[in-house]
Amino acid sequence: MLVLAPPSRAQQAVLETPQQTNDRIRALSSTARLSPHDYVIGNGDVIDVEVFDVKELSREVRVSQTGSIGIPLVPVRLHVGGLTEVQTEQKITEVLEAHGLVSHPQVSVSVKERKSKPITIVGAVQHAMVYQADRPVTILEVLAEAGGIANDAGDTVIVTRPSQEPPADSSEPPAIGAEDPAPTTPTESTPTGAARAESAPKTVFTGPASTASPDTPANPPAPNEPPPLSNTITINLDELVESGNATNNIILQAGDIVTVPHAGIAYILGAVSKPGGYVMANDRSQMSALKLLALSGGLSRTAKKDRAVIIRKDSQGQQHEVAVDLKKVLERTSEDVRLQASDILYVPDSASKQAMYKALEFGLALGAGVALYRIAYR
Repeated sequence: MLVLAPPSRAQQAVLETPQQTNDRIRALSSTARLSPHDYVIGNGDVIDVEVFDVKELSREVRVSQTGSIGIPLVPVRLHVGGLTEVQTEQKITEVLEAHGLVSHPQVSVSVKERKSKPITIVGAVQHAMVYQADRPVTILEVLAEAGGIANDAGDTVIVTRPSQEPPADSSEPPAIGAEDPAPTTPTESTPTGAARAESAPKTVFTGPASTASPDTPANPPAPNEPPPLSNTITINLDELVESGNATNNIILQAGDIVTVPHAGIAYILGAVSKPGGYVMANDRSQMSALKLLALSGGLSRTAKKDRAVIIRKDSQGQQHEVAVDLKKVLERTSEDVRLQASDILYVPDSASKQAMYKALEFGLALGAGVALYRIAYR
């Protein structure tokens, strides 16, 4: 009696379709979702400020790139970047009372447009998009938002993160601190840059993350100053999706670019059943000569198995040929050859085999014709 063993995990991965992979991404993203937190206001967001029974102070305002907003009749700008809606309400209430504008004000703040935490998803995904995160999100969540990976996706995910100072924990907004001093009008003896923010005859209400008044523009970088370098994080997609390794499911930050590279295409020509180009990630693993032969339907009967070549271009664009003895590979006396993106596997035809098969076909056709002639005139 023949007993069939259950398929291994590697065999299941080979048989898994792109739709099944995307279903797995959606399932894992729902289970790996982080606990909810209050939204933290950032630069570029649009917030709606409502002061009860005071229409002159109620309006929609956009948070500036320095994290501040302006309110009518308030002589200073308020720094709200890094605060939640509740903390912003408390701050505006304190300012209105401190300036004697409203007694016992009732302030309501809500975020209308979230523009401060963009995460870009590009590459081999179903829908490239810019995702505005309203909470801490992971790679699996943004991949699910993009519809999953495409059929020609590679086996890695690249996260490009702009180089910047280590940000505070976005899930825990900072507490409302004391007022910070703002700079005076610059004079000849006034230092520039960060030192300018240390002088302060004018008072401005800011959070703990602010170091300068929003009225004073930030110093532009020098023309010859190189742009800041980016940090690149490479994650194995197979381990993330198929094995469910949660350590690779990192939390993304505002400004991150998530790229799913295309796997590339390998080509096969010559004496095969179905010549053409084949995606290298069909089975989520490294493409080889034998796998490419299997995808193309195998060799034809006139193929010269010991004369196959791989046509490959190097980094300088120069074309090279690598000889492959498919006969030994098929007989398992030689190791299978790994292929790279844009490789061309060419299997030549044997002229002697073609002549032999044509002669055989002609002989069979002639014999069949003679037999039919004899039967017809018997």
